[in-house]
Order: sequence, then C-alpha cells, then structure tokens
Amino acid sequence: MFELTSIIGLSRVIEELRSLIKVVGPSDATVLIMGDSGTGKELVAKALHGCSSRNKGPFIPVNCGAIPRELLESELFGHRKGSFTGAISDRKGRFELANGGTLFLDEIGDMSMDLQVKLLRVLQEREIDPVGSQHGIPIDVRVVAATHKNIETLIQQGDFREDLYYRLNVMPMEIVALRDRREDIATLFSYFADLYVRDNQSAIRLHPKSLELLLQYDWPGNVRELSNLVDRYSALYAGQEIDLRKVPASMVPQGIRSISDSQSADALHLLIGGLPDQAGEAQIPPVMVTEQAELQLSAAAEEASQDEVQKVIMLAQGGSDIPEQGLQLKQHLLEIERSIIKKALGQAEGNVSKTARLLNLQRTTLIEKINKYGLSDSP
Repeated sequence: MFELTSIIGLSRVIEELRSLIKVVGPSDATVLIMGDSGTGKELVAKALHGCSSRNKGPFIPVNCGAIPRELLESELFGHRKGSFTGAISDRKGRFELANGGTLFLDEIGDMSMDLQVKLLRVLQEREIDPVGSQHGIPIDVRVVAATHKNIETLIQQGDFREDLYYRLNVMPMEIVALRDRREDIATLFSYFADLYVRDNQSAIRLHPKSLELLLQYDWPGNVRELSNLVDRYSALYAGQEIDLRKVPASMVPQGIRSISDSQSADALHLLIGGLPDQAGEAQIPPVMVTEQAELQLSAAAEEASQDEVQKVIMLAQGGSDIPEQGLQLKQHLLEIERSIIKKALGQAEGNVSKTARLLNLQRTTLIEKINKYGLSDSP
C-alpha cells in the first residue's frame, strides 16, 4: 500500500491535501489533479490508489503528452493483430492492464480531440474498443487524470471537450506550487537528503545562509527541482554541510545565483552608502573600509548576510581571494558606480555641475550616467 506520509510537508495546504486524499481515496469517483509541473501529481494519484479498496490491484500510469498522437489510441485501448502495419500480435492497452485498479492519465490536456471523444465514451460506457476489434471489452478501472494546463482556457480555445472536462472533474484536487508553500522547503530538503544518502554516509545538511537562499528562490521546477538538487549535492558532497556560496556556479540554479549576487551587491551598497560625507569640494574617495564605516555598517548587517558583508570588506581591502564560484564583477562595479554618483548628488544637493566636479567627470558624461541609473530624481 502506498503510504500517505509520502506527501511531504507541514504547511496548512499540504495538511488539507492529505485530509482530502483520505476522504476521496476510498471512493471510486474520477479525480482531476491540477498543478504546475513538478508539484507531485503522480504522487497524489498513487496516494489516492493506496487509500482505496483497489490498492491490491494495479496502478498504471500513462503520460498522454509523451506518447505520439498516432500511437496513443493503441497504447490506451490496445489493438488486435493485423489492425495496422507492425501489429504482429494482440496487445493489451493500459485500460485493460489497469483492470481492477487505477489508471493515471497524466497531462490529459495534451490529448487530441479525436481521442478525447473515445475517452469520453469509455468513461460513460465502461467499455473499451481495441484498435481492429469488432467487440467491446468491459473494464473495471478508476481513472485519475492530471494536467498542468488550464483546462477551462483550453475549452475556450476549442482544444478540449467541455463534456469530457465535466466527466473527469468529478473530484477536483489542486496541488499548490512550492513557491506558495515555502515553509515546506526545509522539511522537503531533509526528506530528500535522507532519501539520497550514499555509501553509508550521513545525510547532507544545509548551511543556514543557504536555507535563506532556498527560501527566497521561486522554484520554477517545484518539488521535482528541489529533489534533483538534493540528489546532485548528495552525490557531490556526501555527508557534508552545503554552503551554496561555495558550490561551483555551474552546480547552482541561475535563480539562486542571482539572489546570492544581489545580496552581495546590497552589501556593497550598504558599505558605500555608509561612508561619511566629505566636506567641501573634495573628490569622493575610492572605496575603502575605515573603522568608522565598519561601525556604521554593523547595524545594517544584522539583516544582511554576515558572511557576505565580511567577504565584501575583505575584497575591498585586498585581503581576500575571489570565491571559487566566482562573482558578478560587472554588476558589482555598476552598483559601486551608481552608489557613488547618488552619494555625490546628495552631497551637491542635486547640482549636476557641482557633482561633476566632485567626481572629475564631464557634465555630459555624468548626465548620461544619471539617466542610466535612474537617478534624475535624486536630491
């Protein structure tokens, strides 16, 4: 029996999903599961099967989007020998294989209109017609369908039959995307870390700052993406603590790298913005870290990453190497330039000519940079 506890998460929406599975599972009602790719629709379908009286029977999955259109009918309903070129023997379809159990039709939104008509008839008559057969075969199958598409939109576009939608949507279930239940990320990471333990090593662990990065990431691949990421790090760093800031950039999703780079840029911005004003017409000095600047930075550093702030300070002083995973040099330099220009504008009370003298820039060059960084409204 498939364990319901495999639906992982402590969030309210996951608790409600598990409760709904317990209620819907024992019935024979057709279920339509909706949710983004990677949210675990097949996992929910297996849980429904496991909670039903059919759990001793087969659970047969079929991805309607992965099988060529011309082969899907035979795949679902079977065929008879000689019914088409290559049909050298009788073959049972997925419906017949699932007899007495559950058939999971994944990505139902990708099914062609002609097959939708045949599927509707099967759901109504509880009988299949194998390709090339003259006689129908009665079936006893519970159908659970799933899609990541908006079926109602497909109906409006003429790409999905409304009557089939109502036949499938007897019991609708929706799985919330991971970005909308971020409180489950730490629990899921621990679950997958235990699942992917290798060679009697202990499970990998997550550095607190890395957890912050995962919590800010939007997870376009949902739980599947998180699972694959933990599998990757379990292979690369078995038994170790994972600090994403020290992992090679190629091994970190682009979105997480961008968040980390943004935090570094914010730390640079705090560092530069915290420097004391220079009196008179003196030119703004190059980026340096003085004792006074460090004191001014410490309060803001409570919310920023301490490690990132220390890294920026040491880099500015020339006392640290560039991290192995690299950094976005161009972005950091742009942030430095923008912050210095903004500070100079403030010091010059918005006077562009005075600001240009402070920065030893041509006035026209400064105006271009002010427009580039959107600083035209700065005091």
